[in-house]
Amino acid sequence: MQQSMYSALFGALTNEHRMNNIANNLANVNTTGYKRDVLAFQDTFWKFAHDMVMEPLANVRSEKLFPEPQHMARVRIATAKTDFTQGSMKFTGNPLDVALAGDGFFKINSGGEELFTRSGHFVLNNEGMLVTPNGYPVLGDGGAEITIPAGTSRINIGMDGTVYADEELVGQLQVSTVDDLTALEKVGQNAYRLRETAGAVEQAADNFSVEQGYLEAANVEVVYEMVNMIEAQRQFEAYQKVMQATDSMDKEAISKIGKGRV
Repeated sequence: MQQSMYSALFGALTNEHRMNNIANNLANVNTTGYKRDVLAFQDTFWKFAHDMVMEPLANVRSEKLFPEPQHMARVRIATAKTDFTQGSMKFTGNPLDVALAGDGFFKINSGGEELFTRSGHFVLNNEGMLVTPNGYPVLGDGGAEITIPAGTSRINIGMDGTVYADEELVGQLQVSTVDDLTALEKVGQNAYRLRETAGAVEQAADNFSVEQGYLEAANVEVVYEMVNMIEAQRQFEAYQKVMQATDSMDKEAISKIGKGRV
């Protein structure tokens, strides 16, 4: 099989990954606090053993012992990361909706595991505890859960995350970050986990403000993603044509070589 078939195959596969990534970003354009995923690609080169051989030649007319170097290009995903840039603020007027302006993440408890999230769409459960729509408790300073007393008529959340039920201080939202954001991995339901093997350190965020009555929109630009989708589709089609042309040349070569001579 010709090397062009392999190059086109790897190019088509990487564009398929790119298309899946773009589709996921577009599907979450209305997800509160969603951060888009970005991919970058580069050509890697496949080298043969004889490419690295520097054969000595007695004179300029000496015949070479090894074939000419053959550097075959292969498309690979070079970078896959989450873009944590700030999303726009969307006013809701709900006192339990909060948005982070600046750095940091809210902390939630999912089955005993502490996770990070940028989504500040919170509700109260039957016990008056501040939770996510999935029922995960929202953590305050020190990992304590925040409970609003029954009969509270007004809830105020300060820019530093302090939570007041009427005039009573009931807790403060824990806002944390990590020294290396690439150490965070998505675990579903708009939450992130700190990979233990990454070596990153969790620390308290200091460059933020909590905006009550607002939600942070996804940082996905629909037009930009649609342009990337069209580009990925066109590239995939081009690689398909390369594979089809290569297959036709292989079939023609086989049919001609296989014919018996009279």
